[in-house]
Amino acid sequence: MTASSADVPARVLAIGAHPDDIEFGCGATLAHWARRGTHVELLVLTDGSKGSWQPEQDLAALITTRRDEQRAAAHALGAAGVRFLDAVDGELDAGTGRRAEVCAAIREVRPDVVFGHDPWKQYRLHPDHRHAGELVIDGIVAARDPHYFPDSGVPHRPACLLLFEAQVVDHVEHVDTVDVAAKVDALLCHRSQWRSTMGIDEHGSDADAQVAAFRRRIEDEIAAAGGEAFKELTEL
Repeated sequence: MTASSADVPARVLAIGAHPDDIEFGCGATLAHWARRGTHVELLVLTDGSKGSWQPEQDLAALITTRRDEQRAAAHALGAAGVRFLDAVDGELDAGTGRRAEVCAAIREVRPDVVFGHDPWKQYRLHPDHRHAGELVIDGIVAARDPHYFPDSGVPHRPACLLLFEAQVVDHVEHVDTVDVAAKVDALLCHRSQWRSTMGIDEHGSDADAQVAAFRRRIEDEIAAAGGEAFKELTEL
């Protein structure tokens, strides 16, 4: 297993299926690098419209809320901005059209490092996560070759791909307490997901205790791994 190098990448693109996936997967690393001058951008593939347990939820309002939450989370991490592809939540596909969009984003951002879901994660249930991982892999392959989507910008080959939620971990990025705090703060920006994803009932009498417990959970997970853990691919 490798640890992080002393080098800080100049440009990074993190790609996630839903609002908050990036923060869970690599938020502390993004915050760590952003504080050291890395240009960080996020690409969120779906509109997050299934992210509610309420049958009566106004889905158009939820999409707007989740966009606003994602922008606030990006700011908390020190990212330069967020791009949205707006596929319908739960209906993301890894077809040619979406691949072209991811390819175009990679060519435009021109990242040294790309982050994404591990498409080979065993027993992964959520189809958006599976397809998001495939789109990252396929988008990188397309972005490097001038004959793929020639109207989608100048070809670009990233130096490294780091897969979060990895089936096989072989790389750990060391982060400090400031970075972990930024990750948690960014996650807490996704207030619409407090109950369903983070176990926080914001209207309950013990909401503060639940927020503190969630913070400790993230801190403990990172401490146990020695940092944020990834599968690293460099032969791109």
